[in-house]
Amino acid sequence: MSFRHEYYENDERTTISIFDRGADPEKVSIKFEPRKVTYTHGEKTLSLEPLKGQINPEACDYTVGKVKVEVRLAKVAQGRWGGLIGDSPDPLANSASTSTPTPARSQKKNWDALTTDILSAEKDKSMEEDPNVGGDSAVNPFFQKLFADADDDTKRAMMKSYSESGGTALSTNWDEVGKGRVDVKPPEGQEWKKWS
Repeated sequence: MSFRHEYYENDERTTISIFDRGADPEKVSIKFEPRKVTYTHGEKTLSLEPLKGQINPEACDYTVGKVKVEVRLAKVAQGRWGGLIGDSPDPLANSASTSTPTPARSQKKNWDALTTDILSAEKDKSMEEDPNVGGDSAVNPFFQKLFADADDDTKRAMMKSYSESGGTALSTNWDEVGKGRVDVKPPEGQEWKKWS
């Protein structure tokens, strides 16, 4: 008698579900061979050979459930078989080694030296290389010099325009600023919100 069975696989394992309702774990026997699996329950047998790929009999296992027996086959070579049984030649039959060699780690990483190298490579740029270098610290001396060298009307215009606009406008023209309140002019794409 043949058992209904199905399988699914990933790169490392193939799992076979053998549908044998009420199988007695004491009477179930499974024999694993490199290209063959034999399931026996009492006098009933299911033999799957030749398997599409080679398995490692020592790493295979199974569990007996109420409805089915699940058999897990450990593949010797990673990859998909695309089928359970077939006449495809065993790619490992002539292979001496079954695993891909992995390079050994030669030494530990010196993170302190790596950090020092990165920080030394990030040298300070000059204003000619990057006009945004320095941010506010590059612009502040200009405004300080402008304010220090200005006459009283210019200083008054700068103070009034900066404070009334919430820091969004700076004018040196007292004739224009002295006429009324300086409007807030937020950068393009932003809106001004008054905080109380």
